[in-house]
Amino acid sequence: MIYHELGRTGITVSKLCFGSLTMGPFQRDLTPAQGAVLFERAFEHGVNFIDTAHIYETYPHVREAVRIKPDVIVCSKSYAYDRAGAEETLRTCLEGIGRDYVDVFLLHEQESIHTIRGHREALEYYIEMKKKGYIRAVGLSTHYVACMDGALRHPELDVLFPLINKNGIGIADGTTDQMLEKIRAAHELGHGIIAMKPLGGGHLIAEREACLDFILGLDDCVDTIAIGMQSIAEVDYNCARFSGETPDPAAAEELRQTKRRLLIQDWCEGCGACVAACHNHALRLENGRAVVDPDKCALCSYCARVCPQFTIKVI
Repeated sequence: MIYHELGRTGITVSKLCFGSLTMGPFQRDLTPAQGAVLFERAFEHGVNFIDTAHIYETYPHVREAVRIKPDVIVCSKSYAYDRAGAEETLRTCLEGIGRDYVDVFLLHEQESIHTIRGHREALEYYIEMKKKGYIRAVGLSTHYVACMDGALRHPELDVLFPLINKNGIGIADGTTDQMLEKIRAAHELGHGIIAMKPLGGGHLIAEREACLDFILGLDDCVDTIAIGMQSIAEVDYNCARFSGETPDPAAAEELRQTKRRLLIQDWCEGCGACVAACHNHALRLENGRAVVDPDKCALCSYCARVCPQFTIKVI
């Protein structure tokens, strides 16, 4: 496994970051014990970094990972915008993962310099907790070029977590080249960079090799890359690729043919909650029910968590 320092944080992370969203209740719905099997396999390959978030509901899974590897690097994220919310989400994280600190804690899904300003009270609390040792690095995650541009004016953000892939799928307001320009500028300023959705949330599975070649080729400005994994085969394949090895050809072909999609069940009541929650504008109401535009959907499952009828799932 290849390792890099995450910006100037002093935190050394594996090139492959294990994204835990896909094993949680909004996608594969693995039990914590089942998730632990995947984490342990990844650790055997040298992975030392896990990504989670307050909304993923995977803290029980990550707690198992911490039990197996107490020094595993953990990144979590929160939508909190004020001090009370920030305090609650950090406490929930620490209690959930079973540690008295978290390595990286981020403002979740920021859109621009204006939303950074709107979450300033929460950010200041996280910075305060960093000084007290409960957080090692703070920052934000985003699908927006505009947010990366805004982050360049915030040196207190240690880590940035942008969406970037070869085809630009999921970038809400620009192109791959535009996002990459901001990533390079941020990295030059010392921000740690975690790349998300290199396979476009699964849309680019058929182009997996080219997509991984692209993201692994950004070694000069991307410190680590988060990929969600749901099976031993995926763990073995990705760990081989990220270690510069050749994966098993049969396993690679099996994974190449695996496609995912957003399923909206027939009992959708058309309340519109999912439409409002989708930052990629991939959902709309049509004839009294939600409809997805697969070309815009990033398969993030954030719509699923707000559906009161539990009609949405990535399959």
